[in-house]
Order: sequence, then C-alpha cells, then structure tokens
Amino acid sequence: MDDASAEVVRRIFAEYLDGKGDRAIAGGLNRDGIPCPSARRPDQNRHRLADGWQASTVRAILDNPRYTGYAFFGRWTKHETLLDPDDVAAGHVVRFRRAGADRVVRSREQAHPAIVSVETFTEAQLRRRSRAAGGNRERAKLERTRTTGTRLYLLRGMVRCALCSRRMQGAVIRKREIYYRCLARTLAPGAAAHADHPRTVNLREYDVLEPLNAWIGHLFDRRNVDRTVAALVASQDGGGKSGKREAAKKRLADAEKRLRRFQDAIAVGIDPNAMVDAINESQAQRAAAQAELNGAPAPTTVTDAEVYAMIDSLGDIGAVLKDAKPESLERLYRELRIELRYQPHERAVDVQLAPRVVSACVRGGT
Repeated sequence: MDDASAEVVRRIFAEYLDGKGDRAIAGGLNRDGIPCPSARRPDQNRHRLADGWQASTVRAILDNPRYTGYAFFGRWTKHETLLDPDDVAAGHVVRFRRAGADRVVRSREQAHPAIVSVETFTEAQLRRRSRAAGGNRERAKLERTRTTGTRLYLLRGMVRCALCSRRMQGAVIRKREIYYRCLARTLAPGAAAHADHPRTVNLREYDVLEPLNAWIGHLFDRRNVDRTVAALVASQDGGGKSGKREAAKKRLADAEKRLRRFQDAIAVGIDPNAMVDAINESQAQRAAAQAELNGAPAPTTVTDAEVYAMIDSLGDIGAVLKDAKPESLERLYRELRIELRYQPHERAVDVQLAPRVVSACVRGGT
C-alpha cells in the first residue's frame, strides 16, 4: 500500500475513535476529494463502481485486521447453496461467509509493515461492538453526533451530559444561537438517570468558547508550556496497557494451573474421557490469553521531547485562538482531543484534553 492510502486508513481509524460514524467519515473523505479505493485502483476493483466513499467501505477498512501488519487466514469460508432445493440439476451458487473467531489463524510474526497498531485496531473493534450492542436506535440515543445543515458546530461530539454520560446534540435555537442539548425523553425507559435529569439540558456554545480558549491559551502559553509538558509526562496512565497485559498473564497462568491439575488427576487414575470438555476449555483459554499477550504492545512512556514535538506540530496555538476562525478552532479542539462534561445543576463544565501522543490528560473547568 502506498503512503497516501496508508494515511487515509490512519485517518479513518483516528476519526472513528474520535466519535465519528461510518457515514460521517465517508462524507468527510468525499468532501476532501480523496478518491475511494475503486477509483484509486480500478484494476483491483473491477467489480465496484468508482462512485466515492461509502459507509460500507469505511466499515470494511475498520474491520480488516491486516492493517496491523499480521497475516490472517480463514476469515471467510466458502459455502455452496443449491439454486433450487427441489431441483438439484439446476446447479448451485457459491457464497462466502465470515468464519467464526475459532477458525481464524494469525501469523506469529508481522508479515508486512503495520499501518495501525494492534491497540488502535482492538480499540476500534471494541467501540464498534459497544455501539452495535443496542442496534441503530439505541446507538443513536447513546452517541448522537449527527447534524444537519451547513452550520459549523465547533464542539460537535465533544460535549457529554454529566447526568447520563450521553453525548449532547447540537441544535440551533431561535435560528441564531448554537446549543448542545440532552433530552430526558430519549433516555431508555427505567434508566437511573431519569431521577435527576431535567426534561431538557441546554448548554450554549457561546458561553463555553471564551473560557475554554482562555484555559487552552494559559496551558500552552510560553510561560506555562514547560509546566504543561511536565504535567502530561508525569500523569501518563500506563496502567491501562500494563493492566491489560497483567490480566492476560493472570488468565494464562490460571489456565496452565488448571491443565496441570487435570494432568495430575489423570496420572492418579481419573478417566481422561470425563475431563475432555474441561481440558479443551482450559486449552482454549490458554491459547486466547497467549494470543492477547503476543498481540499487545509493550507498555511505553512518552518523553518530554516527544510532547514538545507534539505541541510544535499543532502550530501557533495562540494565533489560532486569537484569530478564532471556526474551522481552525475546530481542528485544534480535535487535535487536542477536547472532552467536556456539563454539570447542569452546578452550571459548570469539566474539561480535559488528551493529545494522541500521550495517554495522559490535563483537566480543568469553566
């Protein structure tokens, strides 16, 4: 894959993890004039129309584990189906169906350069399963990021209601002002949040932007940037990655311990046939834990120099805040990965930023 295509794949994963859906990502790629795969490589996609990015194309990229650099085999199985069950002579049609997880085999070593990390791919898959758990209707209730019209919502997808933890939906009220709203009537019936949730929670964008920009400017002001870098480096949360590795190690040790007990039981005369299911289950758990350990990246920490480089890559933050051009502000907020939680009873907004180069957060409030 060429560098331009690899950058598109990285963009798709980054935007998906930032909260955009498949259609929103496809729409952004089309607006930016980025050719879809069938337009970029028509020789490899003769069976497809070069009619731009589609949600299904984005979904296929997000579901393809080969972008992690490993080779995968057996992801699809071939099935032959009779065209007419009552007339065998009519022939059959061949269809491919996604195989179960137990049928898929992954290479031990990376077969080609990775475009996204195993961690990023896994996070995207977990996010997709979480969104799909409640179906389209429930997903829309939990993660409402769709907007209509041409008006730019600077904080789209970044504001959550602290009472129910759902994303607040952008809306224009009285045809002039932008608000972010959370409606109690869209909560799931019987949800605990109903007890304290007002009928409508409204947060005006104008009330947030000035203190938010002042806070960001203070953090990255030349006089304070050293303190901000030190805070980011000192508060790196390596526990997330190392915790997962430790949990996988514990599952692996427990599975091996059970297998040793089964072997000892067989050695003293227990009928092996009575333990086949238990042994198979323990072996499967051991294999799963070992695969997770093999695929998990080693815990890493980020140095001061890397954080300074990340800040330099953002450009002149002060100039962006001073000019206050909507497009530039939105880009800056997304690069800083701004997250806001609105506390309607206290009329306060808790803010955090977590630049991609580190897993740490700097917190504040407005």
